[in-house]
Amino acid sequence: AGQWGSALAFACATFGLECEVWQVRASYDQKPYRKIMMETFGATVHPSPSEETAAGRAVLAADPASPGSLGIAISEAVEKAAADPDTRYALGSVLNHVLLHQTVIGEEALKQCALAGETPDVLIGCTGGGSNFGGLAFPFLREKLAGRMSPEIRAVEPAACPTLTRGRYAYDFGDTAGLTPLLKMHTLGHDFVPDPIHAGGLRYHGMAPLISHIHELGLMDAVAVGQRECFAAGVAFARSEGIIPAPEPTHAVAECIREALRCKETGEEKVILTALCGHAHLDLPAYAAYLSGAMEDHELPEAALTEALAGVPRP
Repeated sequence: AGQWGSALAFACATFGLECEVWQVRASYDQKPYRKIMMETFGATVHPSPSEETAAGRAVLAADPASPGSLGIAISEAVEKAAADPDTRYALGSVLNHVLLHQTVIGEEALKQCALAGETPDVLIGCTGGGSNFGGLAFPFLREKLAGRMSPEIRAVEPAACPTLTRGRYAYDFGDTAGLTPLLKMHTLGHDFVPDPIHAGGLRYHGMAPLISHIHELGLMDAVAVGQRECFAAGVAFARSEGIIPAPEPTHAVAECIREALRCKETGEEKVILTALCGHAHLDLPAYAAYLSGAMEDHELPEAALTEALAGVPRP
């Protein structure tokens, strides 16, 4: 969706490096200011799929109107990097090292909870590739496994891209063209192209291997939510807190509201923790679509899921 591209573009500017970004076409079109931000930092930005690579041209030949996917964008960036010995590829989610350095989020949250004198009963985070969720959840999972607290840990993903809730746990490629190593993860199939929902950061066919593993161990659960409910939650949060959440964390906010309403019905008192991983100042057209009534929900049909998983081996 351009968040990682923005960070990478600025980092490259700081160190005097050239930066080339393949931004998923759906996000490229929905979030023009994100592209401008990257270009302001000095990056070259391509909509993906593009004519710049063989992987992109193959997708466009099959579907000239393709909205793209993170898997396709990864294929294009990896292809370009692999052809040039002076170029390196940098991915901002999914892989183990990314989740581990993101745990600064959870470590800070632990200290913040201690300052507040609270211990979370439920920890809720949005999941696409898994970096934000793993960053928040893993330090709390460590504390849970050590017996120092016992929060429920819950991932929230889009109904249009239900990797954890409906995907298959198997070895699959991290990209569409099959250029990456195989990863054991929950996947919808590396050929899967999600509907162009506004939460671009959650439109990935696979889930981080570390998160997939703890899900298989039963250490966390997952739910899928439609985008209209998510944006309703985002509007409620904005009117209450004065911060407009990015489309990605509205998924977690929606589940937090669900959990709070369940507590209201049962009379339970729970401390609910989430991480607001981004604001929506560059996503206001998505809120405009919701507020005008033009936004549609996209739920992955069973037939499309079956087709997407056809090439994924069963474990």
